[in-house]
Amino acid sequence: MADSVKIRVKDDEAIRVDWRRLQDFIARCYVAVGVDPKAALEAAEVSVSADLRGVDTHGVSNAPRNNYVPGMKNGTINPRPDIRIIKETPNSALLDGDNSLGFIAGRYGMNLAIKKAKERTVGLVTVRNSRHYGSAGFYAMMARKEGLLGISMTNAGPGVVPTFGREGRFGTNPIAVAVPAGKENYWMLDMATSTVAANKVALAARLGMPIPEGWVADKDGNPVTDPKTARESRLMLPLGGTPSGSSYKGYGLAVWVDIMCGVLAGGGFGIRMTPRSVGHFFAAVNIEDFMPLKEFEERMEQLLDDLKSTPPAQGYDRVYYAGEQEQAIEADRRANGIPLHISVINEFRDMAQELGVTYDLTE
Repeated sequence: MADSVKIRVKDDEAIRVDWRRLQDFIARCYVAVGVDPKAALEAAEVSVSADLRGVDTHGVSNAPRNNYVPGMKNGTINPRPDIRIIKETPNSALLDGDNSLGFIAGRYGMNLAIKKAKERTVGLVTVRNSRHYGSAGFYAMMARKEGLLGISMTNAGPGVVPTFGREGRFGTNPIAVAVPAGKENYWMLDMATSTVAANKVALAARLGMPIPEGWVADKDGNPVTDPKTARESRLMLPLGGTPSGSSYKGYGLAVWVDIMCGVLAGGGFGIRMTPRSVGHFFAAVNIEDFMPLKEFEERMEQLLDDLKSTPPAQGYDRVYYAGEQEQAIEADRRANGIPLHISVINEFRDMAQELGVTYDLTE
């Protein structure tokens, strides 16, 4: 669900770019650093999908940075991985991502989980030796588009402090769940187990916007509101923010993600993470093996209608369900373009020139 605190590019600082042109541009940049053309387009789709839904922190602005193009260019990320099945059963699989761009390993993993769920009700897949895979919600939505219930998780480097702590011990470790919902299209929860995603702090610093107390701590463990100080300390707080806000809940969920994506996958976890040891977990559940999909969707419509009809609290217009606001943002951005900050546009110009790729986003 969209955050109650909006950290987004202001309209007067944004340039709207057609999503199809943007996806093609990013794919061509990936091809320029060695990615197979089909895989490059699929990888670009993951990032553009995040921007379309308003999850700008996990979108195309990451391409020029160390996570993606520079990593593949300098050899720290494998642009043409040999993703292997290490162990497999009819319902499960363990994959080695071969230090691939996380989008590639992530799509491989969820596709395999979907295949197994269609054959055997449930498919469970863990991936080790991968990299950052963008928005967790994309992979959960892959299952939803097949009429299945989808779950996606990934762990990350230790930048979040446990409750009562003042040093990072685990990552933002997001969880996403998506299900089909008939006329409501879908219900989809995509959330970090920290108070917010780390890139949201970076975006706030880029835009010069203060951050709420409870997002980030300084080196002594005290909450801060200055995004530049927050970027320097890089100590995120778990969901709940402080002990009085029940931060043990976010702390516990983050450790659970580390267990499923790191400990169970045989990869990195907590402070034992390296950039090359990121792990993912994917699950798909075949709804038809419980009840007809149409009946499930009708029941989901009833549930979501009940939520939307909740009397709103004072000062608010109405109640939303998880994924509803993102659907509205996507409709707007598909029609009117994705807003990109001018600094991102400039980074794209520089990246295109460096890679010998035609820049055609705004000209």
